[in-house]
Amino acid sequence: MRTNVNIAEDAREFAEYFAHANGITLGEAITSLIRKSKDAGSVSAEIKFDRSPAGFPMLPPRGRVITTEMVRAEIEDLL
Repeated sequence: MRTNVNIAEDAREFAEYFAHANGITLGEAITSLIRKSKDAGSVSAEIKFDRSPAGFPMLPPRGRVITTEMVRAEIEDLL
């Protein structure tokens, strides 16, 4: 189902990192995170990213290699 929602910037950023790390769309990431939250019940777990020396969030390794060409393609998509 297609819908528009307003979410906090930090929540959107987290969902985008989650989507990229898992190779899924943003919509699939949001759906997965909501379902995980529902399944967790009342248990609250804060997810923290390690940060690079420059302050960028660092995701745990997933066995995927990110090439310079992939980064360039993403940058071009943003412009």
